[in-house]
Amino acid sequence: MTALLEVPVDGGPYAVAAGPDGAMWVTLVHGGAVARVTNSGALSTFAVAPDSRPSLITAARDGALWFTRAGDDRIGRITVDGDQSAVELSTGSAPFGLTVGPDGALWYTATGTGVVGRLDDDGTVQEWPVGGLPSMITAGPDGALWFTLNQAGAIGRLDLDGRLTTREVPTPRAGPVGICATHDDCVWFTAIAAERIGRIPVDDAIQELDMPGKPHAVVPDPVGGVWVSLWGADQIARVSADGEVVTIDLPAGSEPHGMAVAADGALWVALEAGYVLRLPV
Repeated sequence: MTALLEVPVDGGPYAVAAGPDGAMWVTLVHGGAVARVTNSGALSTFAVAPDSRPSLITAARDGALWFTRAGDDRIGRITVDGDQSAVELSTGSAPFGLTVGPDGALWYTATGTGVVGRLDDDGTVQEWPVGGLPSMITAGPDGALWFTLNQAGAIGRLDLDGRLTTREVPTPRAGPVGICATHDDCVWFTAIAAERIGRIPVDDAIQELDMPGKPHAVVPDPVGGVWVSLWGADQIARVSADGEVVTIDLPAGSEPHGMAVAADGALWVALEAGYVLRLPV
């Protein structure tokens, strides 16, 4: 069992991803930087740009970490050695969500222009208008991209041929944000304004569950169910596939946002108040 680890990190830790080097990589949304944290708590910080607002981050098939830069309309790339580059998007696009698609390309959402985009290895960008303030995005179990439409109160699905479908969230003004796919062929999402999470069996109706705070991010638990950050309650929660909720208290004012599960099964959480937390396996 790994020990509880709390690493102070300035700059507003926001999202976290497991890197191919065995470390965790964290976006610092207020600091305009990306950080690398090891299992021993060793910290390295890499400046990006003062107003870049690094947001979501993911490991891609080229062995680098890619992240959205919501503040300066770019998608950044950083190698495990710290070398950086970026792909420019249209002015005002404000890219936010990011995932590796079923085709191996990077797929992103742009909240400013209301599109879902695809970034290929050669830098080619394709975009599809979806509206509704697209937020986070995930590769679904059905070979399509699933994403939250925050202002539309809906979940979008875009297949690799560009066909778009949407499903309204049952609760009005739900404000969906986080989204992930799980091993049981379901898509889960958070409804931050409604204080609920939702579960979508791909060919079935949306199921909703009340939460004790404002859920932000959701990631699959390797042993089943999901982990959810409860931004409004300074907690994280584990939700089983049958709806059982177990919460873990965090320090008051910690503002938990992004989460990721490491190769050893430990859960890492980005606390915007200034810490990165690893929970024991």
